[in-house]
Parts: sequence; structure tokens; C-alpha cells
Amino acid sequence: MTREHTRKIQIGDKVIGGGSSVLIQSMTNTRTEDVDATVTQIHRLEKAGCEIIRCTVPTLEAAQAIREIKKQIAIPLVADIHFDYKMAIAAMENGADKIRINPGNIGGKDKVAAVVAVAREKNIPIRVGVNSGSLEKELVEKYHGVTAQGLVESALDKVHMIEELGYENMVISIKSSDVLMCVKAHEMLAEKTDYPLHVGITESGTITSGNIKSSIGLGLILHQGIGDTIRVSLTGDPVEEIKSAKLILRTLGLRKGGIEVVSCPTCGRTKIDLIGLANQVENMVGEFPLDIKVAVMGCAVNGPGEAKEADIGIAGGIGEGLLIRKGEIIRKVPEEQLLAVLREELEHWNNQDKGV
Repeated sequence: MTREHTRKIQIGDKVIGGGSSVLIQSMTNTRTEDVDATVTQIHRLEKAGCEIIRCTVPTLEAAQAIREIKKQIAIPLVADIHFDYKMAIAAMENGADKIRINPGNIGGKDKVAAVVAVAREKNIPIRVGVNSGSLEKELVEKYHGVTAQGLVESALDKVHMIEELGYENMVISIKSSDVLMCVKAHEMLAEKTDYPLHVGITESGTITSGNIKSSIGLGLILHQGIGDTIRVSLTGDPVEEIKSAKLILRTLGLRKGGIEVVSCPTCGRTKIDLIGLANQVENMVGEFPLDIKVAVMGCAVNGPGEAKEADIGIAGGIGEGLLIRKGEIIRKVPEEQLLAVLREELEHWNNQDKGV
């Protein structure tokens, strides 16, 4: 079932499924009980482009903190529950917009029924989450190891358990750190259900390895029309997850808006700190809501020609730099002024875009 044909599920003021935009999620790494720290981090994530946030709820204090956190943020909040069904109920009673549970590890069908009863009463979606690390022993034995087939069967078993309780307001999540297994599992699952799918590569690793694994896995899944909401799981600042998710969606043509930065690789002709400059530009452009391409080139000789497909470009030489528009040199400036001149140009484009 492609995303155009999945069910629409309301999460706070957001909608996933049914052809809606693929939404970007992340998860806080603060103690949820620490309201100030959690809200501060969520605000940073909101500014970066996070559209749904998940917080862990291991204690009653954390569940109660959701009420105050919700007052101070602008995006839907998902409560992440492990093992204790009472935390799921408490989280919903304190305003969680969605809960994430694995029905297989919260204490049996009667406990699941208690959670579903509150979810039904408040019309709160349940994200049914299964991952390769928690696959049931009998399914591991049945399929001779952790497999895509086992993940799909486990997830659908949990979904059917909740359906039998008379509730269908669900999102499904199946995750693995094995990229190709995860891709295969999503392909299989999409053929068997019309529930919206939350997609991610779990335990993908550090910024470098995690981005590569997530880009390949999410790219292969999303490009097939599968997936309604995503998280890029990285061992690092959660803001990096949002940056990566936005770039993956833009690269696949699933998201427009935001400045795309292209830069050339360094070579023997490079006479400036191109690596440092490109990183500074990438950080700076996040301030501007423009749908344009910006090139950062390390050679004043070949830079203008190589940057001709970009809307704006800068190129550095020995002690001087160039401001480029559509491949044409507009200004020569001292090298140390390149970043400031680019900012002025972006502000000019932004004002034009606003009609100022």
C-alpha cells in the first residue's frame, strides 16, 4: 500500500497517511521529568524543522510532566512506553497526542485492553512498534533467525490484537539496524496493510555511519512510495536528525523549500578554507526560508562555470572571492568578506520573496 492509499491518522494538529506529506520526527534525549530541559530541546528541534516529537515516559513523574511540556511546545508529542502499561494510560491522561507501545512487552492482553480503552475514549493513536532486537523467540525459531518475515508477522500480530479489541486508530513501526532487512520488511508490510507506516533504521550509529545507513534505507523505502513519517536515528544531537531527514526528503523530491547547499570537493587548486566555509554556509542558510540552490566553490577560476546551475554562488581565490549569480560574476570581494556578502545576498533574496 503506497502512502497515497494508507489511512489518514490525526496526531494532534498533524495528519499522516492518505497522501499527506511525509512528516519528520525526532526524540528527545533529556529526562522527560526535567520540563525545562525537555522544552528547551524541543524548541531547538521545532526551529530545525521537527514536526512530531517523541519523549520517553519511564516514570509517573515523566507522564505528569507531559502536561506542562505540552503547554510550551507547538508540535504533537508522542509518549514512548516500555513495559509498564500504567505509563501509557498516565501519558494519555496528561495530554500525549499519540503513544508508542510494543503490545508484546507490556504485560499481556488484559493490560493492552486497558491501554486501548483509554486510547479509544480519547481518540489517541497508538503506534505499534516492533524491532529486530525484541522479536519473539518463537518467530526467531520459526524463521531460523531475525528476518523480515518475522518482523512483519510480529507487527501484524500486535495490530490484530488491538483490532480485536475494537480499535483501529494505529500507526505501524518495524525497525532493524540491518538496512536491507528493514527495506524488505517494509516492502512486505506495505503489501499487507493500509495503516500508515513510521519508517526508520534503528541503532544506525553515529553522525557519519548513521546518515549513510539511514539515507540508503529510507531512500529505498520512500522512493517506492512507502512510508508516511520518518525518523533518522543518530547517536548525536537530535537536531542533526532533522537536518538529515529534510535533506533526504528534498533529495527524493518529497519535500520542497529550504536552501540546498552544493560545494565542490577540495583539490590542489583550493586556496581557501573551503571545508570550514562550506560548513559555515550550511549552518547559516537554515535561517532563510528560500527554495534555492547555493554553491560554495573553492576555485575562482573554475568556480563560476561549475556554479552556473546554482541560484547564488561564492568562490574563493588567493585573498579574494567572488559572488556569483547563475554562473555570472557579480562582485569581487576580499576573501574574509565572502560569508558576510553571501548573507547580504540571501537577505536580498528573502526580502524579494516577501515582496519587501
